[in-house]
Amino acid sequence: MEDWAPRTRNVHAGTRRSQYGEMSEAIFMTQGFVYETAEQAEARFIESGPDEFIYARYGNPTVAMFEERIAALEGTEDAFATASGMAAVNGSLCAFLKAGDHVVSSRALFGSCLYILEEILPRFGVEVTFVDGTDLDQWRGAIRDDTTMVFLETVANPTLEVIDLKSVAELAKAKGALVVVDNVFATPVFSKAVELGADLVVYSATKHIDGQGRCLGGVICGTREMIRKKIEPYLKHTGGSLSPFNAWIMLKGLETIDLRCRAQAETALKIAQALEGHPALNAVLYPYLTSHPQYGIATEQMSAGGTVISMDIKGGQDAAFKVLNALEIVTISNNLGDSKSIITHPTTTTHQRLTEEQRAELGITRGLVRLSVGLEDADDLLADLKRALDVI
Repeated sequence: MEDWAPRTRNVHAGTRRSQYGEMSEAIFMTQGFVYETAEQAEARFIESGPDEFIYARYGNPTVAMFEERIAALEGTEDAFATASGMAAVNGSLCAFLKAGDHVVSSRALFGSCLYILEEILPRFGVEVTFVDGTDLDQWRGAIRDDTTMVFLETVANPTLEVIDLKSVAELAKAKGALVVVDNVFATPVFSKAVELGADLVVYSATKHIDGQGRCLGGVICGTREMIRKKIEPYLKHTGGSLSPFNAWIMLKGLETIDLRCRAQAETALKIAQALEGHPALNAVLYPYLTSHPQYGIATEQMSAGGTVISMDIKGGQDAAFKVLNALEIVTISNNLGDSKSIITHPTTTTHQRLTEEQRAELGITRGLVRLSVGLEDADDLLADLKRALDVI
């Protein structure tokens, strides 16, 4: 498998076949597993082999196939699948942190990620320092000798800031800190975060990995030591495991993720270039636009600009709502990475719990909208967006 290209790994890695020799991966819909003897049960609870299972919360053959396949794509030794993307974020943090630890995090984060770092971790005695993720001097000043972990989104949601992961990782490792990254917007197709210094890479599998809006899931990728000695014990005892059916959906999604993401990114770039300078827009934000503040970093860290565009519409929230309501092909929803194009207004949805001051600090204006580009025809999408923008 080491010699296989990523697209081949996406189809075949981790496959387990039962005695029936099925072509498509089997869904093992079972809570528990049977032992031939009491002695076998005792031995399995002491140490389970790679194809020995105890209970669905601890592991399952279908889930194991998904874990092995995504690890092969990401380039890590192992992975642990979770019930949702936020279960993966929570697990990657709480499995390693304890009272008295110090975390440095980029300030521009998805609302729920920010809630964990800002509200939950401090309740348990973890100190969190927030920095402007694009300012290396702030990272340098915030990372201390006693810093346990740094956390960041490689591409920020929804402002699409791109963080210099390699440089931040070097600063963190010089102090012995763990580097944990949420890599959803960069996708496992376009970014190799481990090569840039990430210790743990987190994905909401709900997004591009499923890619068709069907179910929730998440995954944490890292070394076998970290996954099996830290992540697995925390998640199997706190209950954030992925269901076998959802794991099967994710396996099917991985078969086409490379094709889907490349087609979506190609369309996203075309739309971003066509709408840049539109009279109804203050700005078009997309990592592969030369006007993007971190364009150079984006092209170094990512082989494409991703599937998401953000646009700041002139006229604020009222104008943004008019544009959203005028769209015919693009649907209003708060997911992303779907085969259908989706648009949302972060101020009133994904980031509504933030104060006006916090949103202003992050660059989330009342006119900002986030567009997740799907698999529709590029010209159709562009025409739909231009028609909607003509409303204002």
